[in-house]
Amino acid sequence: MNFHRLAAALPLLAALFGAQAQGASPTQAPPARNVPETFFGTTVNDPYRWLEDVKSPEAAKWMKESSERSHAALAAIPGRAKLLDALEKMDASVAARVFGVVRETGDRWFFERRGAAENQFKLLLRQGLAGRERVLVDPEAIEKNTGKPHAINYYAASPGGAHVAYGLSAQGSEAAVLHVRDTRSGRAIGRPITRTDYGSPSFSPDGRHLLYSRLQELKPGMPDTEKYQRSMTWLMRVGSDATKARPVFGLGVPGVDITPAEIPIATFTHDGRWLIGYVFNGTQREITLYASPARPVLAGKPPRWSRLVSAADAVSSASYFDDGLYLVSHKDAPRSKVLRLSLKAPDIAQAELIVPQGEQVVTGIASAADALYVERRDGNIKRLFKHAHAGGAALQEVKLPVEGSFRLNADESLASAADPRLPGLVLDLQSWNRARQIYLVGADGTVANSGLQPQGPYDAPADIVVTEVKVPSHDGALVPLSILHRKGVSLDGRNPTLLYGYASYGITEEPYFSPGRLAWLDAGGVLAVANPRGSSVYGQDWYKAGWQATKPNTWKDFIACAQWLIDQKWTAPAKLGILGGSAGGILVGRAMTERPDLFAAVVPAVGALDMVRAEVTPNGVPNIPEFGTRATEAGFRALLAMSTYHQIVDGTKYPAVLLTHGINDPRVEVWHSTKTAARLAAASTSGKPILLRLDYDAGHGVGNTRRQQQQERADIYAFFLWQMGVAGFQPKAP
Repeated sequence: MNFHRLAAALPLLAALFGAQAQGASPTQAPPARNVPETFFGTTVNDPYRWLEDVKSPEAAKWMKESSERSHAALAAIPGRAKLLDALEKMDASVAARVFGVVRETGDRWFFERRGAAENQFKLLLRQGLAGRERVLVDPEAIEKNTGKPHAINYYAASPGGAHVAYGLSAQGSEAAVLHVRDTRSGRAIGRPITRTDYGSPSFSPDGRHLLYSRLQELKPGMPDTEKYQRSMTWLMRVGSDATKARPVFGLGVPGVDITPAEIPIATFTHDGRWLIGYVFNGTQREITLYASPARPVLAGKPPRWSRLVSAADAVSSASYFDDGLYLVSHKDAPRSKVLRLSLKAPDIAQAELIVPQGEQVVTGIASAADALYVERRDGNIKRLFKHAHAGGAALQEVKLPVEGSFRLNADESLASAADPRLPGLVLDLQSWNRARQIYLVGADGTVANSGLQPQGPYDAPADIVVTEVKVPSHDGALVPLSILHRKGVSLDGRNPTLLYGYASYGITEEPYFSPGRLAWLDAGGVLAVANPRGSSVYGQDWYKAGWQATKPNTWKDFIACAQWLIDQKWTAPAKLGILGGSAGGILVGRAMTERPDLFAAVVPAVGALDMVRAEVTPNGVPNIPEFGTRATEAGFRALLAMSTYHQIVDGTKYPAVLLTHGINDPRVEVWHSTKTAARLAAASTSGKPILLRLDYDAGHGVGNTRRQQQQERADIYAFFLWQMGVAGFQPKAP
């Protein structure tokens, strides 16, 4: 997963720090107006339910005043400006950052790029790796015209690259609008299509038709929880109006068995023979797959869908090639296996075993013209293999120039590493101490740097050491912990240390590089990254051991890592901070409420913190498969246990806390942070500050501009160093 506003608060600085020295906090507890609810005989108090109405004058006033005071407090940290300068310098040291590279036939290359002096990524097309390029979509130009920051959410090129479809959203809202553009003339084709937040566009092989996913229209009086329900995949002729589009996959389509909460997405196969339908049950990893012959549908006839696999078949990924689907399944294989299913005789029980389960975890697949490429995790290092489509031969490892991480993307409707029409693949590769570079893997096994991603002077630091350990948890389970530090660091218990984790959805924290991280290390800091249960570093069993009712293992594992860092003299409680974002808010929030004595400071960024109420939000229903539902006793008990807001106890000495959130967040409602800030301000007796940092031009972090990212990271680092007592970051006494 993934990390301004100061002017009005500047006159408050002297009074703020004077008051803080006497125990006050930038966030003052607003009035408590308890709304109790009873679930299965247990009464749950909610003293700040009224803050959920973020548009009410009283709530809006308290939020704005709290945020302004918090921004002011952060701006006044003496070393904060120097940190921001360092972040800007490191970010600007690279000529450009390049993401989402897609090869097209005719040696056409699509990619997103943000130059050193630019604030947002643009979509470009280049003819040949060393050829001329053109800007297709420029969000910065759109911002100049509208006054609002915009971001590209997704894009897909038509076969041959004559057209490109892309989603564009404003102010971090992720409320994407689908556009289609002619890549030769640059002209828009047709009218924009709204409610395409997760549009997943897919062109027909001739480029004349477009599949896209669209949310239902919310009519007056419909509850917010309906937002992501009853979505539908539509088919339209490129250039025609969306009113003429046909629903082809989703609820009510003959042959498709789907519930309102499930998400249907369909794509064309590259050869035009099939439509592949994917059904996602919210955040559940297991998918349902359908297939229909494509040609009759393109001729105007209804699709003839056949179900290929159900969720019970435990398939998490699929990749098409030559009338068959390669499938990654963890059924009877916790570390996953690869199967091949014929679409001409689709019987999952008769699917061919291509890659059996092994010691390494199969994490991804992608079909190229020459072979099936397989991604496997060895510890938390990724390794690349290939398997000939003809079968017979064993897996062959492709030796990579860097031991680190990459991700194969099997979905042809997205920016993919491989393409069934082309040999080899494009590979983003990085490690803890080597920045991303974009490599070309040839059909002959050669690996060469594409040159698309310039290398900066800070992209390969020679003095960053990575120490990999396994920490015994409360029940003896061994938790992987990666520790990044400068050479020669002393184990004297005095290092300011930042412990990061996520531990949800089976997402594993793999080796990744961040130039901004160097600013933390330059300030004398140590960075530790944990993979508690709830990640899938060891496969499905490790994931399900930190899921729903077993969720407490995640923060117990995290606490064990924190205690180990202290016991081994990497740091001490007064020098230890924890950071987690989104669902990682559960991890750090519950670690804090269970062991408040163990940490100097805590940062939940866009954190999921009120899990009892999360289900009543638009994104709550899609998350039921991950966290459970309060409609059942077992689900309610699990949600209450993982809900930071409800585990805060009056009269407790809590660490300093900085809660960051974007007002336009569509994934985690901003009131998760505002309610928790209010509750902490009322409950904590430590005298340490509770800060609520809100951004009114941001959401969940998706689409944040470079400036927004830098400002937030400078605030987070400065906050930690301030609370850890590091020299140069301590405000002077008034």
